[in-house]
Amino acid sequence: MSEQGGEKGGMDLEEETSGVVKKFMFVNRKAPHGTIYALEALEVVLISAAFDQDVSLAFLDDGVYQLAKGQDTKPIEVKNFSPTYRALEGYDIEKLYVERESLEARGLTEDQLIVPVEVMSGEELARRMEEQDVVIGC
Repeated sequence: MSEQGGEKGGMDLEEETSGVVKKFMFVNRKAPHGTIYALEALEVVLISAAFDQDVSLAFLDDGVYQLAKGQDTKPIEVKNFSPTYRALEGYDIEKLYVERESLEARGLTEDQLIVPVEVMSGEELARRMEEQDVVIGC
């Protein structure tokens, strides 16, 4: 048994130990409160980013409410986790997409969202989803 110049079986050890980066898109369609889906999806997003994956988020349907400014959760006695979206940039998660039609249907504008996003049509968003290695609906 001998090692040859840092290679093992013809594969460079550096190649073998380097991680493979995949493009993950998390598609958020649920309102922020009333179920655990939105909060748990955010936790999975942060975990994925911790493993140096290329993570993006898309917000459609009632999922756009997750990013709405001024959420008052005191009446329903749950913690408002929406400020956590401001921390995404610190995890190198900067690709946040919002479907224009979902915003308009709910009477929201980009200015009413807690973080900067890229607003795009459903058609544009579908094309962006096709570019991903993994798409996870939440």
